Amino acid sequence: MPIPVARPASARAVHGDRSTVYAQVIADSISPEGVRLTTLEVQCHRFVLSEFNTHRVFSRNSASSRAIPVRKQLQYLRDAPAIPLSFPQEKAGMQGGDELDANLVEEARAEWLVARDAAIASAEKLVALGVHKSIVNRLLEPFMWHRIIVSSTRWDGFFTQRISPNAQPEIHAVASWMREALEASTPDAVAGGTGWHTPYIDEVTDDHIREAVGSSEDAYWTLRREISAARCARVSYLTHTGVRDIEADRDLYQKLVSAEPPHWSPLEHVATPGTHPSTVSNFDGWTQLRQIAELARTHA
Repeated sequence: MPIPVARPASARAVHGDRSTVYAQVIADSISPEGVRLTTLEVQCHRFVLSEFNTHRVFSRNSASSRAIPVRKQLQYLRDAPAIPLSFPQEKAGMQGGDELDANLVEEARAEWLVARDAAIASAEKLVALGVHKSIVNRLLEPFMWHRIIVSSTRWDGFFTQRISPNAQPEIHAVASWMREALEASTPDAVAGGTGWHTPYIDEVTDDHIREAVGSSEDAYWTLRREISAARCARVSYLTHTGVRDIEADRDLYQKLVSAEPPHWSPLEHVATPGTHPSTVSNFDGWTQLRQIAELARTHA
């Protein structure tokens, strides 16, 4: 089985591709103070997620093993499992040695797939016993691709560490794609006081929002923010493909903010320019919808 392409390239991976490392810019904004906020959708090997999550300057939401039906996950693993990008030789320390000889690489890759098949077989037995997907899917994680939505105003530390020769190849690959995507993107100016950074709002959705609210600018921005946050939340269920319904997104947003406890993290990707160089939460110069919504709930 060929190893998925993992190096940066001028051609972007197709949105929703479940079989390769990729990164693409979803929203790119710059404030009047010149602070750039960018949201990317990335996909990496599930087994390097813990390394990705050590970077606290990021706001992120990602696909949940607890939320995705086992049958769907099993099909993903049969069709396109996540396979290590290299099989280095064992040596002391965190970094492996040189790549195994070509014939041994093929054997190692085949053994990885044997382990995948064993995990699938055990998962199916647990399903037959009636075990919930939140447990069953844990067996499958080493072989999964993982989808993440990540927003930040600061990227240099991540790139310095993860595009280092010392980085594990799988996180090096996704970090390289992310840097290339950022360098190729031009941020849109967002006005202070009224403008917002709203991932996953395309022209079609914007037209639908205008139709739904009429001439009210306040209603327009309220609905736009809510839909954007809801679509950031949907990565947990891998439901970004297919027809999008703004009413369903509005309902999901209300569930996020009214739940006990509330699910605030998707609201972090939606933000409005603040005053540079102040830092609100993990963003420089931007105020997240999360802070505004939390304050409103506190005083309700």
